[in-house]
Amino acid sequence: MTEMVGYLSSKEGEAVNIGEVVFATVFNTISNLLFSKDLISLQNQGLKSLLWKMMELGAAPNVADFYPTFAELDPQGIRRAISECLKEMFGIWEIYIKERRERHANAHNVFSTDFLDVFLSNGLDDDQINWLVMELFSAGVDTTTTTVEWAIAELLKNKQAMKTIQQELERDINRNPIQESQVCQLQYLNACVKETLRLHPPAPLMIPHCSTEACELMNFVVPKNTRVLVNVWAIGRDPFIWEDSELFKPDRFLDSGLDFKSQNFDFLPFGSGRRICPGLPMATRQLPLILASLIYCFDWSLPNGEDPTLLDMNDKFGITLQKEQPLLIVPKRKL
Repeated sequence: MTEMVGYLSSKEGEAVNIGEVVFATVFNTISNLLFSKDLISLQNQGLKSLLWKMMELGAAPNVADFYPTFAELDPQGIRRAISECLKEMFGIWEIYIKERRERHANAHNVFSTDFLDVFLSNGLDDDQINWLVMELFSAGVDTTTTTVEWAIAELLKNKQAMKTIQQELERDINRNPIQESQVCQLQYLNACVKETLRLHPPAPLMIPHCSTEACELMNFVVPKNTRVLVNVWAIGRDPFIWEDSELFKPDRFLDSGLDFKSQNFDFLPFGSGRRICPGLPMATRQLPLILASLIYCFDWSLPNGEDPTLLDMNDKFGITLQKEQPLLIVPKRKL
């Protein structure tokens, strides 16, 4: 967070793509958990374009998904392109795995400092580690980045919500460095995060599920072994569940008792039950911490004095639900 704030301070008065800045911050947070190293620079984000290319390829309609007999032929070249991206991605951290494996081989007792040590201590081979690391990056980085970008956009459009969250931060943080333990107690901040996830779930159809047995739901029969997609986007905007369902109103979550575990299946940004997102604990700490840091340390405006109430809020569907137009905003340091 300190690096992110420092970088944005150096860009004061300039338009920055906030999604790119948050992407690098989240990516390095995860890379430090995995390798104890930053893998991406705020100034040079070539890795970001590579990861996004992979996600775009993964979301692209593939004939082989509908006609499995074409899978080996790869008529659109999607599998070949993904393989090339994966090879390039794996090569980025290959040297770290090799170095750490040699260290483990030459030491009798190795104290685990990150996930890579844990992977090696449990006997995972390079392929297993590569796929685990790739899974963590692809599932954890863009989802968080997209949510923060949408949250800032919604707060810029809604001046009263922005003012309320600023007042809460000024009152409770009191010009001290923001701590993770503090943001969990900031009710309006967390209500803004929940409201953003309601309107703009990063995974609008979640991941595909499969029915293990036939069941009936609201007079619909779902046969056994049916692939099921849950439309979280539609649930979050259902006017029968949410009053003023299309409006950004964080206050609805202040006394609602709704949490991220979705016991009643009315608020499902992370899924529910045994298949709930395993990254939930990290995401619910990281999202409010990043958002609080951005709002507490800076005032934000649109370039060239543009009216934030006219901000383009169209989305672009893919693996994640991104803003169609990247959010370019101008920081002004407060602290």
